[in-house]
Amino acid sequence: MRVTGVRTFHPRRGRLRARHHDALARLMPVYGIPAEGPADASSLFGADLPLVVEIGSGMGEATAEMAAADPGRGYLAVEIHTPGVANLLATVEERGLTNVRVFFGDALGLLRERVAAGTLDAVHAFFPDPWPKARHHKRRLFQPVHVALLASRLRPGGTIRCATDSPGYAAAMVETLGADPLLIPGNGRIPRPVTKFEQRARDAGRAVVDLVYTRR
Repeated sequence: MRVTGVRTFHPRRGRLRARHHDALARLMPVYGIPAEGPADASSLFGADLPLVVEIGSGMGEATAEMAAADPGRGYLAVEIHTPGVANLLATVEERGLTNVRVFFGDALGLLRERVAAGTLDAVHAFFPDPWPKARHHKRRLFQPVHVALLASRLRPGGTIRCATDSPGYAAAMVETLGADPLLIPGNGRIPRPVTKFEQRARDAGRAVVDLVYTRR
């Protein structure tokens, strides 16, 4: 996994069950993307589908739900947590999804090096690490230099969809996304599956903020 610059994520290790080992060995060659070359819909799906990049797909349940409900678009899920990658691969096979591909690695590097400008239909980033301590804010996904990259990869009319349960990060997201010259605010929350992580936040009484921004 190639990572350039300051990481926006904290590498985590988790226990891999037999199902996960099997999924990684059998299914990464099927649903994973090549280590090199363009990451576009034609290369990944053999068809010119509108392409969604999901940054931090977690255990993959929500990604699978969205892809199943949205078969006309291709979903490229990016995750650095090995059990999450394995779980999504297994779920994709179990549900027979043909519009999901998986990348294990750094999303920003992928977007910078392998995704052409003006080609994505959407970028999703649900509950990215808020890095709450001030000295760690440079690691946040939503800061001007990264948002400029995300916006540049969208087609005109393409969207950035994000959510957080951190009030401080929500305010920073609004400020940063609103300041980018390519983006304008969209229309509130678009329905999406509720993940286990989000449900825990709601059960704990933390409000969830959803944001949508559209490329001009």
